Amino acid sequence: MTTDNMTFQKFREKHEISMEDLCRKIFNENRESIKIKKEETAVRNLMTIFSATLDLAMEKGFNAMTLRDLSKKSELSMGCLYSYFSSKEELLDLIQTQGRMAGMTILSSTVKEAKEPVEKFRMAVRSHLYLSEVMQKWFYFSYMETKNLSKAQHRKSIENELFTEQIFADILEEGQKAGIFKIEGALLTAAVIKSMLQDWYLKRWKYKKRNISVEAYADFVISFVEAAIRP
Repeated sequence: MTTDNMTFQKFREKHEISMEDLCRKIFNENRESIKIKKEETAVRNLMTIFSATLDLAMEKGFNAMTLRDLSKKSELSMGCLYSYFSSKEELLDLIQTQGRMAGMTILSSTVKEAKEPVEKFRMAVRSHLYLSEVMQKWFYFSYMETKNLSKAQHRKSIENELFTEQIFADILEEGQKAGIFKIEGALLTAAVIKSMLQDWYLKRWKYKKRNISVEAYADFVISFVEAAIRP
């Protein structure tokens, strides 16, 4: 698949990203700590717990949310919740870690499919935007709740942001060496590109109100940046 024919729908079909897929990975990677052993039951409850958590976080903030709020929202007992995690901090860690790993894996793999710097840049922009569209609540939650992370998780969150910026910086430097791009600073340019990508999921309401699709926004970001970096 090239970036020219990578529509949002084709991206979703190829990567099969869903809350169920993420929760199944979480279950398989935390089998020892999760007390529910029937996979389908555990995955179904994890989907309910995470969906309720993301909704509550958007309504009142994760820090203000109590486990009793979560129990009421998810319609799962307190005892059931403690079968999956022992504290809010552990719940936050589960959500952050899995979302972060999914994003890094998919972004890296899609960029590797392209051979030329221009194609890599376009693929990276579309992949990041499409991924954040599929996992909008997850992306929004991860960004907004960074302030509540433990030092270790906060460090991982920063590393993730720098990881994404480095992907774009590497592409820009490759293009500069090939004479395709002309930039003053790869890291600073990458940071600006990252900010434009974050605006999509942090201010989703604005683009929805203006009836701008994720594909139209991807086209705009690509055209806008290329106008600045192409000689």
